Amino acid sequence: MTTVVSRSELKQLSTEETVALFKTLETARIDEMDGEYAATMLKQPSLFASMNGVVLQANPIMPWLCKAFRPVDGETGRGYNTFSLFGNVVQRFPMHTLIAPSRYDGKPAYQLVYRAYHSFCGEIHMVDEVRRVAPDLYLGIGTWGFTHSQRQVALPFILEPTGHKYRGDIGKERKSFELAQEIPGL
Repeated sequence: MTTVVSRSELKQLSTEETVALFKTLETARIDEMDGEYAATMLKQPSLFASMNGVVLQANPIMPWLCKAFRPVDGETGRGYNTFSLFGNVVQRFPMHTLIAPSRYDGKPAYQLVYRAYHSFCGEIHMVDEVRRVAPDLYLGIGTWGFTHSQRQVALPFILEPTGHKYRGDIGKERKSFELAQEIPGL
């Protein structure tokens, strides 16, 4: 496979090609992921997933803008997603971040674990994995579901730094949270 280095090249890949590329990439570091990152959905694996992506990103009432992260220490971090609601930026879906084995190849990936906090994304067991494609270009693969097979469906997206700072932590921690239940390789 030819090395993909641009946003436009990533947008041309099928989901299978995106996962194959993901397996060749280096992980993003905890200290590297700091600030807000514009999010763009890539080709999705099914019509259902594509429609969900359109509703998420192009929703006229509350479109998805970005993901944001901050390191907490050398091993973990915090994050959230932002949306535009009537011209205002709102934060939703807090997450715990860490470097952990990827569900796709067992190698380290920057993981966004939503179950650590109370939110809709936590309820559906959403976990995103992120690796670096090139400086200032990251490939993410989202997963969600209640069964092992549901959590294997790759939902790819890209992240690009916006230059905006992290707005602040949100969310209430889930007391019964077990990280090993969310990340298969732990």
